[in-house]
Order: sequence, then C-alpha cells, then structure tokens
Amino acid sequence: MRRVVKLASIGLIGALAIAGCGQKPTSGGSGSSASAGGKKLKACMVLDIGGVDDRSFNQSSWAGLTEAKKQNSGIDPSYVSSTSQNDYTPNLNAEVNKGCGVTIAVGGLMSAAVKKVAGQHKDKNFAEVDAPSSGPNVYGLQYNTAEAAFLGGYLAAGMTKSGKVATFGGLPIPPVTIYMDGFWEGVQYYNKQNNKRVQVLGWNEKNQKGGTFAQSFTDQGKGRSISASFIQQGADIVFPVAGGTGLGAGAAAQASGGKANVMWVDTDGCVSAAQYCKYFITSVTKNITDSVKEYATQSADGSPPKGNYVGDLKNDGVGLAPFHQFDSKVPSKLKSQLDSIKQDIISGKIKITSPAQPKA
Repeated sequence: MRRVVKLASIGLIGALAIAGCGQKPTSGGSGSSASAGGKKLKACMVLDIGGVDDRSFNQSSWAGLTEAKKQNSGIDPSYVSSTSQNDYTPNLNAEVNKGCGVTIAVGGLMSAAVKKVAGQHKDKNFAEVDAPSSGPNVYGLQYNTAEAAFLGGYLAAGMTKSGKVATFGGLPIPPVTIYMDGFWEGVQYYNKQNNKRVQVLGWNEKNQKGGTFAQSFTDQGKGRSISASFIQQGADIVFPVAGGTGLGAGAAAQASGGKANVMWVDTDGCVSAAQYCKYFITSVTKNITDSVKEYATQSADGSPPKGNYVGDLKNDGVGLAPFHQFDSKVPSKLKSQLDSIKQDIISGKIKITSPAQPKA
C-alpha cells in the first residue's frame, strides 16, 4: 500500500478561491524564517493542454506555486505550457535540464511521461497533479472528487424543475469520470431518499464505456453544442467536466434564456469564470492550489513529500463552493441534507462506488 501524506489545507490569499479551506499547515514552509533565509528552490511546472488561464486545473495548479512564492521568497516559480501530448516528455526534460529543484506535472495524461523522465533522473524530485506516485521521487496529488460530486448530484436533483440533469466530460479518463460517477451517484441517492425519478443525461456509472465526451478540454464551441443538446432534451442543470470546454455550458445556459443553469468543476466558477456566475448554482471543487502550495513550501524547506496525497471531504481536499447568487434559492432543508450527507460520506455510512476513486 502506498503511503498517504495528507497536506494541511491553507486559506487562499490569491485570485482563485477553492472551497473548504481553513486549517493551518502542520509542517514546513509556514513561517517567516523560511521566507527570510530559506534555501533557494527553482520550482517548475509543466502545464497540460489548455494553458495557464484555462479556468480549471492548470490555472489552479499555477496559483499554488504563486502562493508558495508569497509565503517563501526563496521559491522561484516558472511554468511551461503543453500544446499537445507530444510536448509532455520534451517539456519535462527541459525543466530538469534547466536545473529545477522540483518539477510539477499537471494532469493525469502526463503519467507515462513523468514515470519515464523521473526514472531517468532519480536525483530530482517530481510531483504530478491527478495521478498516483509512479516512483520514489514522484509525489502523487490525487483528489477523491466523487465525494464532492455526490453532493453536487444530490443538489442538482433537489434543484431541477424539469426532472432532468446532465453531465459531459472532456475525455473518458479517470480524473474526469470520477466526477461524473459521483454526480450520477448523488442523483440516484436523492431519488432513493425522496422517492423521485430525476434522470441523468450523458452518463451512467454502470456503463463506463458509454457517456458523452467532447474529446477536448479547450473547444468551447463543442461544449456549447453538447450543452444545448442536453437543454433541448429537457435538462435544466448541466455539469461539464471538461476544463475550458465547459465554458460552452455557460454560454448555452445564457442562450437558453433562463431555462438552464450550470454546476462548474475544479475551481469556484464564480471566481475563475465569473462572466457566467449568474448561471452557476455551485462548483464541485478540488483544492489543487493549496496542495501544490504545500508541496512547494515543504520542498523549499528541504523535505519534499513522498508517496501520495489524497484530497477528500474529510481533509477539505474537495468540496462544494458557495452558492453565490443561488444562495437564497437553495432551500434550507436541502442545505441541511447536504450537510448531513457530507458527514455520512466522511463517516463511511454512505459508500461511494466510483471505480475511478484514488486508492491510498
């Protein structure tokens, strides 16, 4: 069994707001001594396709490094973007060759490249967002977003007026389908508890080879057309798990003239995609920013974490963002139910069954 190192959740200061933060760090990188006289650390990041302003995992990962720099002035952050999967290995090698003390890869699609490059440079430290550790010098940053998405699915089922909700993904990969699984499970649980028949369009956890996918994390037009199709079929809440492609769901909701709304993913959409905030009921978040920040600050203190970190509801690694403009529209009874369900997931009373869940 891999060792799980739980990173403490730290309140955000920067531009991206991730739900469920608050505890102070329990180790490394937390004081003025590190900032004043800590060792210099060249902290480098290889971004996935979509760029640093993708309103999703790239953006929140880079925010973690910039926050680490604010905490420890000895950290020198930089990033390089990938324009295709062919860039992964060359980009990782380039970061190693320029003397990076730690190299953080963003996205599970980079797993094979990280394993290869890290294996060739065993004296260097690596981390990867959305993937498990693939070697003694690779730290895995994973998030059990099925737990938070379960809450999102339950909320969607409680808020729909049409009795139909929908979800779609960017690509059929575990960091995407885990959200869709949790959302689907949350709707099923709502139906069971409330004797309802809310339908989920676009995904069924029992059919892992089916579902609706845009085949892109950047194609907003595709996201809009998929969402518009769901709305035509009667869905009034859409949950896109597709990075920048998901912005198309916001555009489709806007074009629907109030017929449909959206749940955002990864970050608080009212911060990262504020132009569509009025259509976002909430966001199902994973606290990438704080976990990346903690990895960098601990590494700068000379103790880069090893093994795996798994963010979940218990350690505030995943959660729901505030309801923002929908706060008064979410019934108090539904809010109370969500609080109880969250505790039941943490305690194990409610079992999440998604096969994409990270394992310790």
